[in-house]
Amino acid sequence: MNDMNKTPSANRLHIGFFGARNSGKSTLVNLLAGQQVTIVSPVKGTTTDPVSKPVELKGLGPCVLIDTAGYDDEGELGLLRVEKTDAAAEKADIAVLLFSDSDTEEDIRRYHAFKAKKTPILPLIGRTDGAPDALRVKVEAEIGAELIRIDPFNADSRELLIKELVRLMPEGFELPSITGALVKEGDTVLLVMPQDASAPKGRLILPQVQTIRDLLDNRCTVIGCTPAGIENALAALKAAPSLIITDSQAFGEVYAKKPEGSRLTSFSVLFAALKGDMDYYLEGAKMIPQLTEDSRVLIAECCSHAPQAEDIGRVKIPKLLKKLIGSGIKIDILGGTDFPEDLSPYALVIQCGACMFNRKYVLSRINRAKRQGVPMTNYGIFLAHANGILDKISL
Repeated sequence: MNDMNKTPSANRLHIGFFGARNSGKSTLVNLLAGQQVTIVSPVKGTTTDPVSKPVELKGLGPCVLIDTAGYDDEGELGLLRVEKTDAAAEKADIAVLLFSDSDTEEDIRRYHAFKAKKTPILPLIGRTDGAPDALRVKVEAEIGAELIRIDPFNADSRELLIKELVRLMPEGFELPSITGALVKEGDTVLLVMPQDASAPKGRLILPQVQTIRDLLDNRCTVIGCTPAGIENALAALKAAPSLIITDSQAFGEVYAKKPEGSRLTSFSVLFAALKGDMDYYLEGAKMIPQLTEDSRVLIAECCSHAPQAEDIGRVKIPKLLKKLIGSGIKIDILGGTDFPEDLSPYALVIQCGACMFNRKYVLSRINRAKRQGVPMTNYGIFLAHANGILDKISL
């Protein structure tokens, strides 16, 4: 199995292709992928929901290519498709924007929107019914950047496209080590991993797998157990582990049993630091004591799986909120990419660790909350606060 199939989507460079219908987005996606991964047709609106394809590209490494519906789509369904395109734009580490004469003013508006978000942009001339040179002159005057023309049927076009994308690759794109700030070579780390309904039989969940690999890369010794086995695991060690990483829902139980010399954190807290804004999450946690039964809280769960009896975001945190604040507190729970444009009704947003999303998308949620003045925290931070140990865990 090659690296392309091993790298989780959330850790890949996300390259989104945007433009009006029939501007040539799907053709370029297929060109980069080296195969037909999305349907190409002269019929407008062929691409409906975003199509994502994991690929390995020389100079770029593991990527996800995202083909999107044209943002000039029409009708009730068209508006829904455009919403999906907007959601894909939030994930794009690089935006490939195809300018055409279908809706040039909207192309320009989109360019400035990406620029405002500091998303690297590759502006290309897409398919046009009129004169490409006239389009180039108009657009370049408006955006102050050069429009590039790539002929997908030219043998050298794929290499040219990759070269331009490499030039735009965000500096320091690769995520830092998950645990590197907390461990050193030779440390023994104990992982406390509940195997409940959220972890299907025979599997570990993604944050556990990624953390184990990261610890091994940092040349640590890794020991694993469930909450019920923590005492046996500690007794089997000659010395206390340097660090204990637990599932956040076991914070209280693990803290009560941990040796005095061992530091404690959780998978969710680690991923909050990796992909989010820890300072903002910690500031948001200060809002928890101010919540009342008149408050409304949004729980933002990145996974879109069906609710389980032991589900942390859909069952345990709501139950704990009601216990802490009162049964009248209003709680909304959204999964996947569902996330409101208007966050003003909420006194607090509680975001999961976001192991399924790339950092660009997580930060877009945080920035939306910041712009609207809405406090935001993370599952692990919330649960540490609820157990009274937020000031005692390692961040």
